[in-house]
Amino acid sequence: MEIWINPACSKCRSALSLLDAEGADYTVRRYLEDVPSEDEIRDVLDRLGLEPWDITRTQEAAAKELGLKGWARDADTRDRWIKALAEHPKLIQRPIITADDGSAVVGRTDEAVRDALSR
Repeated sequence: MEIWINPACSKCRSALSLLDAEGADYTVRRYLEDVPSEDEIRDVLDRLGLEPWDITRTQEAAAKELGLKGWARDADTRDRWIKALAEHPKLIQRPIITADDGSAVVGRTDEAVRDALSR
């Protein structure tokens, strides 16, 4: 499995601690440095079963600068959202764990991290 993290994020550190405590085999991706491409974001969204606006941190300064709260949330604007996430990775909700079975979870709670571990 792979976990997308921001080391400054307490939820990310908590998820890593839980993975370590469970002896999980995982790879860390510091997504602010190793920025996911638009195609990688599309893949993760498919694995999550979510839309880009579902994993967007709309309270970030970049979101406010872009005016994301006013953007439509529909199929016609989906690519625009994905492009914004690729260009401003800080907007991506974290941590995201991609499981070995092809699924993914946003691991903001211990329960979500355990769900990823059970796959």
